[in-house]
Amino acid sequence: MFDVVKRLLVGRPLRSARLGETLLPKRVALAVFCSDPISSVAYATEQIVLVLAAGGLVALRAAPWIGVVVALLLVTVVASYRQTCFAYPSGGGAYVVSRENLGEGAALAAAAALLVDYVMTVAVSVTSGVVAVTSAFPVLSPHAVAIAIGLIVVLALANLRGTKESGRAFAVPTYAFVGLTVLMFVWAGVKALTVGLPPASTAGLPVPQTTGIAGLAMLLLLVRGFASGCTALTGVEAISNGVPSFEKPKARNAATTLTMMGLIAVVLFGGITVLAVALDARALPDGDPSVISQIAVSVFGGGSPVFYLFQASTAAILVLAANTAFNGFPGLASILARDRYLPRQLHNRGDRLVFSNGIVLLAAAAAALIIGFDANIDRLIQLYIIGVFTSFTLSQIGMVRHWQRSLRGSGTAHGGGRSVSDGLGGAERRAIRRSQAINTTGAVFTAVVLVVVFATKVTHGAWIAVVAMVVLFVAMRATNRYYRRVTAEVTPDPDDPAVTLPSRVHAVVLVSRLHKPALRALALARATRPDVVSAVTLNIDDQETRQLRADWEQRAVPVPLTVVEAPYRDLNGPLITYVKQLRAANPQTVFMVFIPEYVVTKWWQQLLHNQSALRFKARLLFTPGVVVVDVPYHLGVGDQGWLGARRDAVMATSAVDPDLDIGVTEIRPVR
Repeated sequence: MFDVVKRLLVGRPLRSARLGETLLPKRVALAVFCSDPISSVAYATEQIVLVLAAGGLVALRAAPWIGVVVALLLVTVVASYRQTCFAYPSGGGAYVVSRENLGEGAALAAAAALLVDYVMTVAVSVTSGVVAVTSAFPVLSPHAVAIAIGLIVVLALANLRGTKESGRAFAVPTYAFVGLTVLMFVWAGVKALTVGLPPASTAGLPVPQTTGIAGLAMLLLLVRGFASGCTALTGVEAISNGVPSFEKPKARNAATTLTMMGLIAVVLFGGITVLAVALDARALPDGDPSVISQIAVSVFGGGSPVFYLFQASTAAILVLAANTAFNGFPGLASILARDRYLPRQLHNRGDRLVFSNGIVLLAAAAAALIIGFDANIDRLIQLYIIGVFTSFTLSQIGMVRHWQRSLRGSGTAHGGGRSVSDGLGGAERRAIRRSQAINTTGAVFTAVVLVVVFATKVTHGAWIAVVAMVVLFVAMRATNRYYRRVTAEVTPDPDDPAVTLPSRVHAVVLVSRLHKPALRALALARATRPDVVSAVTLNIDDQETRQLRADWEQRAVPVPLTVVEAPYRDLNGPLITYVKQLRAANPQTVFMVFIPEYVVTKWWQQLLHNQSALRFKARLLFTPGVVVVDVPYHLGVGDQGWLGARRDAVMATSAVDPDLDIGVTEIRPVR
């Protein structure tokens, strides 16, 4: 049943050889990796206006200039990450750049920042999409959390079906949003020149008086507004992380897609900011209605079909912005798992050649965040941006170091003690210097923004994101130390190539009744030819134990039976104590515990068995010096097996070994 449901939701598994078929063309990659930065323009302007409203009309007049600075910063970051795509086409983005050029500490800091940022991206994007829906249908506002969780589940399932499949499905809403937003700009221009644009629905709301807000206080307010507007830059790094997902030539296609994304984001952000200022749109604390929704009402009319189509596309792109994280997080987690900083399971690909474990982990973390913050966009947005600019800054500093090392290493690469200028041609040297200048500019800008963002947002809840990054940093360090310790422990000694054989082997067979599964386990234990073979049973019911003794003696089983008392009806405790006592008495002996276990054919039949074998295995596996051998007996398939139950009985009851004592030993617990 589980397999049927899985196939319906995820699809048929793909062969590893078909991995090349999952590579993305630019038109699909734009929807997969760029939905986050493109969608950020839908609420970046709103965050600027929301902050500046505290300073009154004077502060609000600065919104266009803040928008210009944010747009210039976006262009700078896009140009910087183009260099990363060409320099590190293997993917990994800020983590790989920092690891290669700045060391382990900086690399893990960048990775922690990116992972936290991806979780925030899903939470903020989905919540923003829900706000767009509730703006059009206020009756749904009380169900915002449930709607957001449902959307995360849909996104996770879509991505579990494959990167290319999810990209094709999500390309239509992405391009629809871009097209309708450009249409809104054109429509607004035509309407302004003909009949005029009506002001936004919130234009008449009072704003605080500016008395007393001047000088340093006004400057701090403007800086905070700029920090909030920098949310327009979120997701820019996703393409540099996912270069391996592009069709060949990977680096060139990734860089081209990044340029297209930057151009679209700048145009949309600039147009929305201009319209918000022109229509005097105010941002409300609860985000309902949103600024972009107010603009659409003024341009298209609140009841027009185009307005509802625009609202639907806005909600879709805001939700689908999370798809960028669903591609970035699993890929980065896979690289970290490969380098043994995260659990190895995150490096495994699922049925559809995607990193399924990373997708599920991201969905669970984002859902928990939305529940914890009650799907409140203004509370979530405060946690959002510190991780973004931490990774930006480390990546750009690492790229500056990369170009510097390239220049320094060029002379020795050609030998003979020649200078750097001798090792490189003039055109190559100028190209490297130009790239270094771009990354230096990006590093300075993003570092300044990081300081501003930290100073203005940490007291408004961003400290939670900082704590999360620190905890993740420490956890990755600890995970790596653990894997190193395990590797050192299991690596064979080069001076001892052969594995030392155990001095003695004692086989212990667990029995409850003398039935076919028990006889099969006894036969297998004897077939391994250990030094000692014994059987053990737990006395919970005296009558059943007496019946077992009688059957044992009647069949003349050539294996001694030990009865361990269990007066408190606890199965695990007496058994573990017995095995530990054997170990203490024979520390050089390896004990092989054979456990007969029913294997049923129907899932519901599991409910009709007590699963005691499973509990025994779970406890015995943690007992040093003990090897657990599971002996399955398949119910409902007759005597099929490696020998069959009838031959098991013959093996268990014939050819009595004179070295084995036949008898029954009783062990009573000491209290």
